[in-house]
Amino acid sequence: MSEAPRPWHGVMVATALPLREDLSVDFDAYAAHCAWLVENGCDGVVPNGSLGEYQTLTPQERARVVETAVAAVGGARVMPGVAAYGSAEARRWAEQAREAGCAAVMLLPPNAYRADERSVTAHYAEVARAGLPVVAYNNPIDTKVDLTPELLAQLHAAGHVQAVKEFSGDVRRAYRIAELAPGLDLLAGADDVLLELALAGAKGWVAGYPNALPADCVALYRAATTGDLATATSLYRLLHPLLRWDSRTEFVQAIKLSMDVLGRPGGPCRPPRMPLLPEQAAGIRKATERVAEAN
Repeated sequence: MSEAPRPWHGVMVATALPLREDLSVDFDAYAAHCAWLVENGCDGVVPNGSLGEYQTLTPQERARVVETAVAAVGGARVMPGVAAYGSAEARRWAEQAREAGCAAVMLLPPNAYRADERSVTAHYAEVARAGLPVVAYNNPIDTKVDLTPELLAQLHAAGHVQAVKEFSGDVRRAYRIAELAPGLDLLAGADDVLLELALAGAKGWVAGYPNALPADCVALYRAATTGDLATATSLYRLLHPLLRWDSRTEFVQAIKLSMDVLGRPGGPCRPPRMPLLPEQAAGIRKATERVAEAN
């Protein structure tokens, strides 16, 4: 019997959200962007993550972003972020995703406070009741809540999560997770350790830079996960100056600047965001142009 498809496998793009000059959402541009990503080889999209400005959207905008992505590329390719201050609200966003036709959701732990293991477990259990597979998002840098391999194993054993986007940057965790929860899919979360996590058995990559460079990022992921190390290493060295922006607070601006350099307008950011310094912008522009010239 063949394994049921897992919508979080492959290159899942944490989509940038195009905004108009008045900071309203450009839904038509967003639909076109989602379609363009899939046309360039990406497996799916992750709306309403950090790049998607979800913290600043109205409930109506946030729901419509998900519906727009589903209409553009099909629900099987859409895994929205459902993060919220409370588990009840996060569950409601998971239910909205289910009703829109999505196949899975991605969920941060509680992030309004430093939640303990009991609170984290209750949070994931509540959202899992919406009926969609849940991909945990471990981002201890921003949330100050660490989904350790031991805690992830407990959440997986209880049926609350099916995969984890690992953003700690510690590639050693891949092996500990595989030991404790062999059925839990590991997804690369930090772009600048993609090759290391692919070699450790990652089943997917929830990434930001495919917004600007989808074909190159897909080629890197495919080479890394199929053992073509010569191709993977060459691409990784070329792309790494951009990918390592993943761990910086200016990450959103870095991707949108790269999109603009390549002729894919990302739109303005809703404040507050950490601005790029002139020398940082110059470095990103140079690295992006170097990748473009290589193609």
